[in-house]
Amino acid sequence: MTQTIAHFVFTPSGAGCLVRALRKAGRDDQVVAAFDDLSFGPINPFDASSRARWVEDEFGRTDWSETATESERAWEGARFPDNRKVAWLSRRSAMEYAGFLEWLWRMGDAPCEVVDLSEVTISYRPEHGPPQPPRFAMSLGMLHPDVICSDKLWDLAAPLQMTERRRYLDLWRQLRSENAPLRVSDGAKLVSAPISFFDSVLMSYVTDDWQKVSRVVGPAMASQMDDCIRQTSDMFLAARVNALAGSGRLEIRGRSALEILHSEVRLPRA
Repeated sequence: MTQTIAHFVFTPSGAGCLVRALRKAGRDDQVVAAFDDLSFGPINPFDASSRARWVEDEFGRTDWSETATESERAWEGARFPDNRKVAWLSRRSAMEYAGFLEWLWRMGDAPCEVVDLSEVTISYRPEHGPPQPPRFAMSLGMLHPDVICSDKLWDLAAPLQMTERRRYLDLWRQLRSENAPLRVSDGAKLVSAPISFFDSVLMSYVTDDWQKVSRVVGPAMASQMDDCIRQTSDMFLAARVNALAGSGRLEIRGRSALEILHSEVRLPRA
């Protein structure tokens, strides 16, 4: 009897891409997704309500409770004793890496496999124009389902060895003890960072003229990808734009920088 496979992924886009790829290959494997972004906010103790309060205080969002609660359910249901468990991550994605570490923390000693995309290079063949040079797979959610399917990336699943498991758990134990507001990737591991970590990058794209917040947040995100690392979300960066405006380091017009297409920013006028 073939053992049922449960794939665990840690971004909404990654879940969608993997489901489409599996179905395209004629596979009915289960995909379990956790969507809370543990690259930011409190993680010790891990509590959905405290994370929701933190997001409301820092971002002004009041809808995070459901996201955090649903992720907790996914992590608590991560044992699936009768399933072969396969976790997908790239250490180049802070969100995927942090989600994986919390999932593994809750797994105990249960055996599992990992599809680690950190050093996997993907070749893209656009319908029009020349083929693109190979590049690192920064995140499962950035891969086209056709690529996942044609390259059979699920065949990369390998049992997580005890030495590697201990290294991951030691890292998460350290990050939990630090309980910083932000965690970023250096391409190999996660490190704690202050909430202002990206502020200087954001400010470098603000000019004397009004421009939409998306024209600041977008390039700031892209600049991190120059090192083949996906550090954070547009939501987090937009929230930091709000904080910078609140401290007087820039001017904003519009209801909130979280509405990145409808709010504008510029450097303060003398």
